[in-house]
Amino acid sequence: MNICVIGTGYVGLVTGTCFADFGVNVLCVDKDVEKIEMLRRGEIPIFEPGLKELVDKNINEGRLIFTTELGEAIKKALVIFIAVGTPPRQDGSADLSYIEEVARTIAQNLNGYKVVVTKSTVPVGTGSLIESIISKEQGSDHKFDVASNPEFLREGSAVEDFMRPNRVVIGARSEQAVAIMKDLYSPLYIFETPFVITDIETAEIIKYASNAFLATKISFINEIANLCELVGADVHMVAKGMGLDQRIGSKFLHPGPGYGGSCFPKDTMAITNIARDHGYTFKIVDAVIEVNRAQREVMIEKVKALVGELSGKHIGVIGLAFKPNTDDIRESPAIDIVKRLINEGAVIKAYDPAGMENARKAMPYDITYCGDAYEAAQGCEALLILTEWNQFRKLDLARIKGLLKKPRIVDMRNIYEPENMGKMGFEYVCVGRGEKRSDFRLMPEQGRKAGGG
Repeated sequence: MNICVIGTGYVGLVTGTCFADFGVNVLCVDKDVEKIEMLRRGEIPIFEPGLKELVDKNINEGRLIFTTELGEAIKKALVIFIAVGTPPRQDGSADLSYIEEVARTIAQNLNGYKVVVTKSTVPVGTGSLIESIISKEQGSDHKFDVASNPEFLREGSAVEDFMRPNRVVIGARSEQAVAIMKDLYSPLYIFETPFVITDIETAEIIKYASNAFLATKISFINEIANLCELVGADVHMVAKGMGLDQRIGSKFLHPGPGYGGSCFPKDTMAITNIARDHGYTFKIVDAVIEVNRAQREVMIEKVKALVGELSGKHIGVIGLAFKPNTDDIRESPAIDIVKRLINEGAVIKAYDPAGMENARKAMPYDITYCGDAYEAAQGCEALLILTEWNQFRKLDLARIKGLLKKPRIVDMRNIYEPENMGKMGFEYVCVGRGEKRSDFRLMPEQGRKAGGG
């Protein structure tokens, strides 16, 4: 099967490369000539573990081709994936101008039956919009189907997520389109991957609903963390106690400075905008967004409580990406916090294993970018841990203590144990871990199937 993937951003590049590794012939298209030349040379514009090796392999084996010739790619493909950006507008709604542009180009180059698939995260009704544009603007009467196939890729583990997904969602109006999409994903049958076959509108909202719910779990546990600090409880024990309830689960119950990245902030804003457009107020997600915004203020107050007024204070920061194993700093809580510290007069030394180049572009300030965590700590009033990279979990704390001007750490990711840090002589601040301590044990005789509220 020949497919075309339009857009070589994060989603498009991973999607095209992984399909090529399934044995499909893939044309990845982008109008950015420089990016296409980079990819042809095997240079990857994003940091994603395992992706470069797959790109190199499939280029060498002839299944993965990068091109700027969109018209020709459309003509050669049976399935066309749209993976272009849908950035938020000022009001939080998704900007569909790139989607519309691609739909027009598909219409102009339609030379036979095609399945046009939205991979980008798009508002409900976008599938119908694409159908309308292609129907009106094609110069012939070729048949086509539109489908929705939302992505569920986590940055830092995107290749594994594509190859072994929790589910594949396919929304389409015709049995032919569904059959073609299922054939395309047939290599996943060996893993017994669940398939959700539904209509386009339902598929479109599944992605928004999923991300909004995960963002809700993050904001909820941050609210619980703030309460724990007030009453002297330990949010980690609370999260463990909650997470053992299989109706709740333990994932995304990790307190910190809030969610960020390219998906959660954009998608929570978009789903509330979709609701407003239909005369409904999505109160829960509105609250999630506000809690996430306020949590960054809570983190700034923690720093101030430890070091006092920030003006002129040298602060070390480790972790700038919004999560580990990525160079993505979009909507990163760390970037927002650093900007706020600078605005209050702090002098920043910073280090991130992958995100510093992007951070330099996003923060045109007088920041000292360092070669490692130890250089970032040297001579500073405090060290802030803003992203939980694995290499930060086993720092030489005795060395860190000697490098800091004062032994102060604000651990916004709760990497270390407060009791141990106190014994080492650190003034240590974390998130949601009050003075009262509790041991967590699951007794063998405790049942986990009982109901109850």
